[in-house]
Amino acid sequence: MRIIEMTDNDWPEVERIYREGIETGNATFETEAPSWEKWDAGHVKSCRFVAKIKEKVVGWVALSPVSSRCVYQGVAEVSVYVGSTGRGKGVGRKLLASVVEESEKQGYWTLQASVFPENVASLKLHRQLGFREVGKRERLAKREGVWRDVILLERRSEKVGL
Repeated sequence: MRIIEMTDNDWPEVERIYREGIETGNATFETEAPSWEKWDAGHVKSCRFVAKIKEKVVGWVALSPVSSRCVYQGVAEVSVYVGSTGRGKGVGRKLLASVVEESEKQGYWTLQASVFPENVASLKLHRQLGFREVGKRERLAKREGVWRDVILLERRSEKVGL
C-alpha cells in the first residue's frame, strides 16, 4: 500500500469511494457527491492523500478549513473514507496518520472530526490516532428527513501551537 498526494486525476476513484460512504448513510450528511471543482475549492490543497493498492485508489483523506477567520487558520476538519475493497487492511489508519503528520508540517494545531455515533469503526480509528471526544451534538441536522446526532472529536498537536 502506498499513501501519496491526491491529484485531480484521482478524483473519479475518490468520488466513487465518497459515494460508497454516502450510500452507507453513516458517513456524511451529504446525499450526493459534489463536482470536482466544488470539492477541490473546499479542501486544503496541501493536506490530501490517497491510499493505493496495486495502483487502485482504496481510500482518501483531506482537510477542510473550519473558518475563514485568521484566528482559526490552524484548525481544520478531517474527512477520511475507505472504500469497500480497502477495509480491514489498515488503510484508514495510514491515511489518518499521514494527514496528521502533514497537517503539523503545515502549521495546523487542531484537527476535528464529526462522526455519526453509528460509525463505530471511524470513532475507533480517530481515537487510535489521538483524537478525543469533545461532546455529542444532538439532533445536529437531518439526513433524509431523520435527525442525526454527531460525535465531535478533536486532536490537539503536541508539536504546533504550544
